[in-house]
Amino acid sequence: MEYYRQSSADTLHALDSTPDGLTQAQADERLARDGHNVLAEPPKPSVVKRFFAQLADPMILVLLAAALVSAVTSAYAHESFADVIIILLVVIINAVLGVYQESKAEQAIAALKAAGVTKTVMLTGDIQKVADYVARDLGVDEVRAELLPADKVARVEELLKAEPEGAKLAFVGDGINDAPVLSRADIGIAMGAMGSDAAIEAADVVLMDDDPMKIAKAIKISRKCIRIVHENIVFSLGVKLLCLLLVALGFANMWMGIFADVGVMVLAVLNAIRALRVHDL
Repeated sequence: MEYYRQSSADTLHALDSTPDGLTQAQADERLARDGHNVLAEPPKPSVVKRFFAQLADPMILVLLAAALVSAVTSAYAHESFADVIIILLVVIINAVLGVYQESKAEQAIAALKAAGVTKTVMLTGDIQKVADYVARDLGVDEVRAELLPADKVARVEELLKAEPEGAKLAFVGDGINDAPVLSRADIGIAMGAMGSDAAIEAADVVLMDDDPMKIAKAIKISRKCIRIVHENIVFSLGVKLLCLLLVALGFANMWMGIFADVGVMVLAVLNAIRALRVHDL
């Protein structure tokens, strides 16, 4: 079921609905009546909820269990709770970093879709519940969880067979288990700072600062470069063909030929300099 939503006040006033959104039938009714409706995702959880959701990670649960055991042992032996405090600090730091990385990943997914990426899929070895929560929060279109390295390769093979003609599949990974998939995808992108050596060697592109936002920016830079190359090719060939036509008709002289050769080269170089302006992409 898809949900369409405007502001909560407008929704309640216009259709006596709930703040959660409109059903498909209500959206169709609004479209027929007003000429527009708004597609919206469910409300994002608050930062506090996202923080506690990070505590459901299996590694965090192991640390909390270790803190509990250490607390019981320290209380029984009348020892200091320093170990417990250290473990809890590690848990808090990991949860905060998880929320921060989640926010950056959400922005990266949105930037990829804005750049024209039609489908995003998450392949992970985590449990299904955690994977579904993260995928829903980030806006990922499809999620496959509890996968072994061989399962990831099989899923990528399925995606490659199902991709439309002319489309390309890019895979982003950082672990040693991602190396086979990175080499099998059309474009393999590895994280350079925290990624394993096997993943870096198997990848076609390496992000040295592990910033997923750079993927969307790289797409924009590559498109700009290709557009400039096409412009230079069309301009150069067009001017030369025009010069040849004028020579055949007897209207061109030596200076026009020099411009068609050296002048066009200079203009093409000046146009190519535009590729250096990537800060605003």
